[in-house]
Amino acid sequence: MIAVVQSGPAGDMAPPLPPFALPLVVNAPGAPYHVANPSRDGAMAKQLDYHTIREIFTRFQTAEAEPKGELNHVNAYTLTVAVALSAQATDAGVNKATDKLFKVADTPQKMLDLGEEGLIEHIKTIGLYRNKAKNVMKMARILVDDYGGEVPNSRAALESLPGVGRKTANVVLNMWWHYPAQAVDTHIFRFGNRSGVCPGKDVVAVERAIEDNIPVDFQQHAHHWMILHGRYTCVARKPKCAACLIRDLCQFEEKNL
Repeated sequence: MIAVVQSGPAGDMAPPLPPFALPLVVNAPGAPYHVANPSRDGAMAKQLDYHTIREIFTRFQTAEAEPKGELNHVNAYTLTVAVALSAQATDAGVNKATDKLFKVADTPQKMLDLGEEGLIEHIKTIGLYRNKAKNVMKMARILVDDYGGEVPNSRAALESLPGVGRKTANVVLNMWWHYPAQAVDTHIFRFGNRSGVCPGKDVVAVERAIEDNIPVDFQQHAHHWMILHGRYTCVARKPKCAACLIRDLCQFEEKNL
């Protein structure tokens, strides 16, 4: 369980944090990222040096040369919708909901034709589905009216769309247009601060630490390697340090060995 705070006028504080969890803010469009109490596990690790970071990502690359995102999509539009739907939901849950949805609505116009109630029938198993459905429909209308039915490929234009914040924009830029944008989620935030790869008091600071410290030849896949490592190895509760391929380089003091 990860406690989430939603930034913006209607944001509500999530339930108390369990041990090892780091509170991540999901940014409402136009609202800034911030993370509450980033050093819950103790002080943030010190920023690792160039040679150690290069060794870490060399190991990640050797283990999985072409890491992939886990959200199913068929084009830039379905990727944008899937990432927007994934806030406070699992990728598996989103994939289950979009499996049939994207067969009937894989363009903004088809989404408008489906309608909000039709969309809800597909995504009602996902958290906050009513609000997400409204945003998806508003996004589809803007894409049809202002962008000729195409998804724009600048961060500013993406962030102007309903339901799309900085993290979603960076995922789309990275996965679809292969631009080395760094989408910092709760897994990367936790891993970066524990290991010292990219420590920071909030996700913007972590994003900057990634851009400034990870060698350029690893930038394209950096966020996928870190997300997958945080999701399956450097987990919030009882991190699997004994199975971690970088445990000798990681600065986390409370290793679970």
